[in-house]
Amino acid sequence: MHVRMLTGGIAAACLVSLSLTAGQAAAAAAPRAADAPLAARVFTYDASGSAEFKSAVNRGAAIWNESVDAVELRPVAAGQRANIRVLADNGWPRALPTTLGNGTVYIGRQAVDQGYDTIRISSHELGHILGLPDRKPGPCSSLMSGSTAGISCTNPYPNAAEKAEVEGNFGGALAERAPAGRAEVIVD
Repeated sequence: MHVRMLTGGIAAACLVSLSLTAGQAAAAAAPRAADAPLAARVFTYDASGSAEFKSAVNRGAAIWNESVDAVELRPVAAGQRANIRVLADNGWPRALPTTLGNGTVYIGRQAVDQGYDTIRISSHELGHILGLPDRKPGPCSSLMSGSTAGISCTNPYPNAAEKAEVEGNFGGALAERAPAGRAEVIVD
């Protein structure tokens, strides 16, 4: 009797295990709907070194989050390492991308002292980290025209072509497309 109960119990356990395993395999094999959107690539930024420009940096990141779907910029959580460091210094604003979505941004006081808008500077420099080059000379409607749009230009938003380029840089692609170790200084 004990043998029959033990054998029956083992058989039942095997049957349950097989049905669970088969269900998981079927669920894992289910194809993703072709029209389902891809998740945004999340990159963290650390604005703790941006001094008086911290709110401008946060607004610049929010502008990119409003403007594109493929990327999301989030403030770094305590104890985490950020993809993007943002620092204030006395020089001219610049970006030092390392790989796509990673690098260091400097919000330079020299441009601010000359009258350039801090939110436009922040959004522009974050654009470099997202893979956009300078487009000089250019109109105020082009975020990547940078300083050539003049100090009266306060537009911090990327235009349609700039948005499309960032979407293309990250849409379904790996963020490591740029060669590792290649640092390019982009001074505006």
